[in-house]
Amino acid sequence: MVRQQTELIDRINIAIDGPAGAGKSTVARLVANELSYIYVDTGAMYRAVTWFMTKLGIDPECQDEVLRHTLNMVLELRPGSEGQKVFVDGEDVTSYIRSTQVNSMVSRYAQIEGLRTHLVHLQRQMALRKGVVMDGRDIGTTVLPDAEVKVFLTASVKERALRRFSELSDADDMTLEQLEKDIAKRDALDEQREISPLRCAEDATVLDTTNMNIQQVVTTIVSFCKSQRDGEKIR
Repeated sequence: MVRQQTELIDRINIAIDGPAGAGKSTVARLVANELSYIYVDTGAMYRAVTWFMTKLGIDPECQDEVLRHTLNMVLELRPGSEGQKVFVDGEDVTSYIRSTQVNSMVSRYAQIEGLRTHLVHLQRQMALRKGVVMDGRDIGTTVLPDAEVKVFLTASVKERALRRFSELSDADDMTLEQLEKDIAKRDALDEQREISPLRCAEDATVLDTTNMNIQQVVTTIVSFCKSQRDGEKIR
């Protein structure tokens, strides 16, 4: 089935954007699997930097220090049997970057212009050969503005909080109500930041996933890719 899907669709780049908890990472990974494409979790890259800086005790206000350490760190995304693995200087930090501490801090580090410039450069390099599914908050507007398929995933704040709560590695330290407030706060930070704010690209298709399961979302996006190949308008 995967081979047939790949034969039907010329290699393109797919940008999936949206707010926290919209299911971007899971959906992007599954779409990539369906098409035998490469999945790039840009959010994990910012999370890895956030985890590393908090480990070193470097606050986001210390931008020069953040940039110095970021340029020297070795950040790798590796495919694994259970999904993408994230490594910092050879250490598997996949489970660490989903903590409540990282959740609460990542937007502050992501506002640093030099950090975004560096990571965007790395992300664009990954997409040069096409056949990439990339998710984040500014993929369709900033990182890959020429992506052939752009999707903006969204869902209600309550639904996004429920999804994020289920994946927290330290959920005992966070109530669902508090997480819902934190996600709403993060939405505001992401939308209001000066550098590459969260917004829907003008040529993106908005997909509200509040009442959709994962497979329905994946099937819908793969159908968008087929429509793009056939020169049809994506609805």
